[in-house]
Amino acid sequence: MKPISTILFATDFTENCEQAFEYALGFARQFGARLIVMHVINEPVDLRGFYVPHISFESLEKEIAEGADAMMRKFCSTQMGDFTLFETCLATGIPYEEILKKAQLANASLIVMGTQGRTGLDHLLFGSTAESVFRRATCPVMTVRLPDAV
Repeated sequence: MKPISTILFATDFTENCEQAFEYALGFARQFGARLIVMHVINEPVDLRGFYVPHISFESLEKEIAEGADAMMRKFCSTQMGDFTLFETCLATGIPYEEILKKAQLANASLIVMGTQGRTGLDHLLFGSTAESVFRRATCPVMTVRLPDAV
């Protein structure tokens, strides 16, 4: 097994991601690995050229980025505890593509992410970022699925 030196944790800040984060942080502690916490702002539909009353596309993008930055700071401040060997990354684009780019640039040893567990028509319509990452990544990928509600 190759040494685990860099772990990329991709989050959308949902409840399931917190559970997946426990694994990412646990492995980072166990192996003394650097942890990269990443959030991808899904590339918004370009509404320029369409009349949308009272909405500035540029201010919408800015608000989304500021909101993502605030969520990242809150997530790290509540989840990291005394762990300091981490960095954060915010990107805008198609989530699986940005995750794969960051994994390559950071020479990630492992990617950890939560999955919604969509099936059937839901999966067909919305796809799966986790599945796309899993199929294309050049390093191991660990997905953590939220247990079904009782």
